[in-house]
Amino acid sequence: MQLKSYIRHVRVCILTLTATCGLTLCLTAAHAAEFPARAVRFIVPFPPGSATDTAARYFGAKFTSITGQPAIIENKAGGNGFIAVQSVLSAPPDGYTVFIGSNSTLAVNVAVFRQLPYNPQTDFAPLSVMTRAPIVLSVPANSPYKTLADLVKAAKANPGKLNYGSGSAGYQLAAELFNVSAGVAIQNVPYKGASEALASVAASTVDMTTADITATQALAKGGKIRALVVASEKRSPALPDVPSAKEAGIPDFQASIWVAAMVAAKTPKAQADKLAEIFTQIERMPETRAFLEKQGAEVMSGGPVELRNFQAKEIELWKEIVRKAHVELQ
Repeated sequence: MQLKSYIRHVRVCILTLTATCGLTLCLTAAHAAEFPARAVRFIVPFPPGSATDTAARYFGAKFTSITGQPAIIENKAGGNGFIAVQSVLSAPPDGYTVFIGSNSTLAVNVAVFRQLPYNPQTDFAPLSVMTRAPIVLSVPANSPYKTLADLVKAAKANPGKLNYGSGSAGYQLAAELFNVSAGVAIQNVPYKGASEALASVAASTVDMTTADITATQALAKGGKIRALVVASEKRSPALPDVPSAKEAGIPDFQASIWVAAMVAAKTPKAQADKLAEIFTQIERMPETRAFLEKQGAEVMSGGPVELRNFQAKEIELWKEIVRKAHVELQ
């Protein structure tokens, strides 16, 4: 009797466990199906006006139109992107906090810091590559340097005396790439973002800056600053009168800022996959391509796998630039 009673007890336990697991799976599936069910935060590590911020706001608006849920843009600038990163990684990993990062926070920081308080490859789960925009080298509107050749000549005649403003580690390394390509030694003055660095150039506080074309073009077209070169092989339709690096005689000076979306690594796969699907849908919209072209940027298509592989290659690229430019690690 005791054996029969024990067997019945085991059978009841098994049936109960099976029912419970089935209910859990159903609830999980239902939760994933309705995701997102409320507002999603887009955390941006730079101030308004940067390429990253512009992309975040555009994608946020499209995200809302697709899902019916608000995408709240939160700019958490400063601290080399650490403030924004911490905000994402300290939030519940439920898919409702998305990191809209750039090459600075997701690749370059690995190359320029001895120790990072985060690992951009293991602490985040990739969603999608979003956009890419070329770097523009600019000087004050009243600068004596009318061309890139003028700037290079002055920098070679006064080694270490000219300076550049950089809004992030990514912009810094773009300037260091220019130093290496042109054989000069212009010194870094760090700022919290591209908008601050550009404002310092407009005020003639620094001699030059490297910033993305999205943030640069309005000031350049308005005569507030003078754009000397676009760091690409061809001219940009956004600044058609500005020569490319190839035309300016420094073809190796090619750099761009890219933007990508990620979530905390512990985010459930169902939610991460849904977010990746939404971002991919936005990238494929014809109006997205048209909008970015007006900003001087372009769509970069690619899901989680493509983003992870691209990120790894970028990290190695900027490590090499750091070695060549002899950049002192922070």
